Amino acid sequence: MLYDYFLYIVTNKNKSTLYIGVTNNIQRRIAQHYFDSEHFRRSFAGRYNCYYLVYYEGFATPSEAIQREKEIKKWRREKKNKLISDFNPNWEFLNSDVF
Repeated sequence: MLYDYFLYIVTNKNKSTLYIGVTNNIQRRIAQHYFDSEHFRRSFAGRYNCYYLVYYEGFATPSEAIQREKEIKKWRREKKNKLISDFNPNWEFLNSDVF
């Protein structure tokens, strides 16, 4: 991957809950979400089993990624769904694309 920072959206198996985050290591971060959902369930993503990657964007700087995260978090669910569907029409789990 050509970027150092990522905005990502993960969901649960039923695609009913979305978690939006920023990271500089998308593989490690998704693994952390998975581990938390299996063992601790302390975080939002862990409690709702959100570790299935459905969307991501790359950025050169952390401030760009954080700015985009804040923008998307303000959106209604319908707009977030459209963003994901435009990028990933079948809402396939993209975890294998980044591992």
